[in-house]
Amino acid sequence: MDQDWTAVGDAMRARLDELGMTMTDLAAKSGVSLTTVRELVHVLNTRRRQPRTLVSLSTALGWPREHLGNVLRGRPLSEPLPPDELASVRRELRDLRRRIEALERTVGKAT
Repeated sequence: MDQDWTAVGDAMRARLDELGMTMTDLAAKSGVSLTTVRELVHVLNTRRRQPRTLVSLSTALGWPREHLGNVLRGRPLSEPLPPDELASVRRELRDLRRRIEALERTVGKAT
């Protein structure tokens, strides 16, 4: 099985830059050690990793769970939402939650 650890490091580095996130931030957010994050970003150690490591990093970087695993195996990538679209979706979700909570309060008073 071909594994492209350089592509994983490149993808992580680009995403960190795009998000304005540091490797320390990523380690904290993902629960993956800073040493492992550095090894992956700089392609310092290509030893076998637990699948959950790439899942945790993908999720922390705002990608689908399987994203970095797909990058590693050279599979087609799923594209994440651009940050401005993601922010818009989050705003809409917050608005919907407020509306549902208001409806639940109204229904609760009526019963």
